[in-house]
Amino acid sequence: MPSRAPFGLRTRLIAAFLLVAAICAVSTAALTYRQARSAVLTQSQDTAVSTLRDQLETVALTLPLDQRQLQRVVDEVGRRGKPHPWVVFGEYGTLRASSADLGSPVSDVLTDTLRSQVSTHPHGAFQRVTDDRGEPYLTIGMPAVFLHNGAREATGAVLYAVMPLSTEQQTVDAMVQAAKQGAVPGLAISVVPALLAARSVLRPVRDMRRAAQNLGRGRLDTRIEVRGADELAGLARTFNETAGALEESVAELREAEARARRFAADVSHELRTPLAGMLAVTEVLDEDAEQLDPDTAKALRLISAETGKLAVLVEDLMEISRFDARAAGLNLDDVDVAEAVGKTLQRRHWDDERVSTDLPEGVRARLDPRRFDVVLANLVGNALRHGAAPVRIGVRTAPAPEGERLVVEVADSGPGIAPEVLPHIFDRFFKADAARARSAGSGLGLAISLENVRLHGGTLSAANAAEGADGFGGAVFTLDMPLEAAP
Repeated sequence: MPSRAPFGLRTRLIAAFLLVAAICAVSTAALTYRQARSAVLTQSQDTAVSTLRDQLETVALTLPLDQRQLQRVVDEVGRRGKPHPWVVFGEYGTLRASSADLGSPVSDVLTDTLRSQVSTHPHGAFQRVTDDRGEPYLTIGMPAVFLHNGAREATGAVLYAVMPLSTEQQTVDAMVQAAKQGAVPGLAISVVPALLAARSVLRPVRDMRRAAQNLGRGRLDTRIEVRGADELAGLARTFNETAGALEESVAELREAEARARRFAADVSHELRTPLAGMLAVTEVLDEDAEQLDPDTAKALRLISAETGKLAVLVEDLMEISRFDARAAGLNLDDVDVAEAVGKTLQRRHWDDERVSTDLPEGVRARLDPRRFDVVLANLVGNALRHGAAPVRIGVRTAPAPEGERLVVEVADSGPGIAPEVLPHIFDRFFKADAARARSAGSGLGLAISLENVRLHGGTLSAANAAEGADGFGGAVFTLDMPLEAAP
């Protein structure tokens, strides 16, 4: 049974669909978050910078500044923070001031980088920073200037506004949370189109699999309903065309095979009657052959032998035709296996030193005696003709889940069967040596034996045995069939 993949096609299609949906959702959320965050922070930043610049331009300064005047300016600007309240720090030479009572006129979030940028940019600079507690701030540095002959001149005073961005951060965090909360339902909802898509793809695949299984079981009229005009529909049309061509080819082969079987059966039947007369005549002539001259007697014996071979071939063809037509049946009887083997050897005059037997007493089987005789005779005769004497016949019983079985082994002492011959040993009309076209065998003996064993519900196999202490190291034919053959 073929092993199944750990993840089926449906699972992989749904996983791929969800992965694409997740990537799209994450990418869209990331881009939206980036643009929204930039828009929120830029708006607050631009408003704060513009407000600080406008207020510095309206503040009246008297140079040089003293601590009191610097504090007044810082307090005045500190009250006008936009878009959120801010804390303003002022620096003028060594003077420092703050709009809030923080214990220090200098803020920890004002960096040297911002101070350096302010010193080189007369229009001011800004920076977003995070303090030690993780709180975000917008810091703006703006130099105080005055107009002189149409030009902006620096006063030397610099004001720094520190505005918390907690509101903006909360807005950004809310967007992130909304994206997270919307992603899970979105992915869950995307399962529905994923299932529908997988179903639309897998339905023709399942139909094709079912059709292929039916085709393998011999139902050659199986066809697939073609839906749509996509690649799967094209594959279905190709399957239908292939199945149609296969059905036509098989039908032609079956017709040809049926004609061949009818021909063999008809020819065998028509030859049987004249052969019976020829055999009767040759038997009479064989009796008088001693009274004829040597050449005539030799020719007569040749005709008699060839007529006998032809009769055997006709009988074999008739038998194999009955198997092909499924007209062969079993006439079962309760048989002593050792006795049946002995009778087979006696009828063929093989009960001499050429054949040794290992026949335990008391082994009885329900089988067809005539067909068992044919099987054993074919196996022993084949071993004597193409192997070498002595031939050993062994009988034993073997336990099996469905009941005891009869095992019969026929082994010869010859060179064995060539490896390239073994797969074809039971083929009809097969002969290992093409030069043996005139041999006594018809090439049907082993095929008939196999069919007889199958009729009993058994198996017949051929192999080569390694030479052992008993000297039998040639071909070994093993018959395995139930002790109680089904009728």
